[in-house]
Amino acid sequence: MNKKKYKILIVDDEKTAHQLYKLMLKPEGYELLHAENGLEAVEMFSKHSDINLILMDIKMPIMDGYQASERIRKNSKKVIIIAQTAYAMVKDKEKAFAVGCNEHLAKPIQKTDLVKIIKKYYPNE
Repeated sequence: MNKKKYKILIVDDEKTAHQLYKLMLKPEGYELLHAENGLEAVEMFSKHSDINLILMDIKMPIMDGYQASERIRKNSKKVIIIAQTAYAMVKDKEKAFAVGCNEHLAKPIQKTDLVKIIKKYYPNE
């Protein structure tokens, strides 16, 4: 599969995070979608069921990343959800996995770490 076909949903309420992920991932050929809170993410995923991977911030207004991940996971066992948060305590990771996240990355996220995780799930790019 050509990596240009991989669709990534970036969920973060900080505009700078959206810009940073765009700088990291656009040159790699990924198609990027953006949501500013968990509720937007749930709604966007229901409209774009072809999303391959979600970068989910945890602390957001309206609906947090835990709630959004849990709701998305109920509708799809296939999508890869990566929790991304400044909270890197063991209990935070455990909670992320409990609601259906596949991975947990602590902010600030490095491009090499992010690409490594993407390739773990999509090795043929």
